[in-house]
Amino acid sequence: MRTALITGASRGVGEAIARALAPTHRLILGGRDRAALDELAADLPDARAWPVELAEITERDVEGVDRLDVLVHSAGVVTLGRIEDTPAEVWRRTMDINVIAVAELTRLLLPALRSAGGHVVLINSGAGLRANPGWVSYAASKFALRAFADGLRLEEPGLRVTTVFPGRVATDMQRGVRAQEGGAFEPEKYLEPDTVARAVLAAINAGPDAHLTELTLRPSDGPVS
Repeated sequence: MRTALITGASRGVGEAIARALAPTHRLILGGRDRAALDELAADLPDARAWPVELAEITERDVEGVDRLDVLVHSAGVVTLGRIEDTPAEVWRRTMDINVIAVAELTRLLLPALRSAGGHVVLINSGAGLRANPGWVSYAASKFALRAFADGLRLEEPGLRVTTVFPGRVATDMQRGVRAQEGGAFEPEKYLEPDTVARAVLAAINAGPDAHLTELTLRPSDGPVS
């Protein structure tokens, strides 16, 4: 069994990816909600909860992870607002979770990833390709996440690195986004979390001669961003 560590695994896209990988991987389920992680782990054949505050990750948190085949960065935060209304603490929190925590966790796990010739998957966003009004702090973090992935791919040629750019996904996070926008939550117009998970699985299962560097997913009948 290969081993995969997934952040943001307690719900939404992260949970869907965990379920998609469960038949072929031993899973480490990362997130803040211990109860939700324990419940998911109990429902999967070989999984354990890994409750962690990603913004405070240390070497101690990854002790014992000596070989890692897949690292999926799915955790993220979003706070909408125009530049004039977005204070520094929002920018710092957004960058801490969406970029810095990703970089630090990847750095700490590089020996384990190198040992396995592993695969790093970064769940980005349509906002990582285009910045819209009211989304600038989030878009800036996702543009930075794309740059991190590109740099990691060049610096670590022994690893595969895939960035996934989904449009709106029918998750609790999207429900919160729509509340911030003052609009209705319309899941029928969004991607399903399982759809994103299947795209991740396709990238991971591509043959050894293939390196899917970027995947862009858009709802077939819904908003682009």
